[in-house]
Amino acid sequence: MTRESWRTRLGFILAAVGSAVGLGNIWRFPWMTAENGGSAFLAVYLGIILLVGVPGLLAEFVIGRRSQRNPAGALFRLSSGSKSWGSVGLFGVVTAVVLLSFYSGSGRRPDRRCSPSRWASAR
Repeated sequence: MTRESWRTRLGFILAAVGSAVGLGNIWRFPWMTAENGGSAFLAVYLGIILLVGVPGLLAEFVIGRRSQRNPAGALFRLSSGSKSWGSVGLFGVVTAVVLLSFYSGSGRRPDRRCSPSRWASAR
């Protein structure tokens, strides 16, 4: 059985960044920055990304490359057969499915809730 791989490194990086950032983050970021003090919020936000997000992303890359399996199978294999770590991997998959169903099944678009006309009327 052959395993598929990415054709280019750039394609992989763009897919990983797009998955990590998420649409809700992109839609709310300008509003949150303006509402909460601008540069102070941005400094804390970037600090958290560097301290938490980057190491987590790198850990996922290392685990996936080393095990060559799905998330549940990867943690199960790397933990020498511990079923509790396999459950952690399965929890990650279930979380992704729940988030996907929330964002794709939501009947309201964020631009309807956060339209600039509503911002002007609230002030």
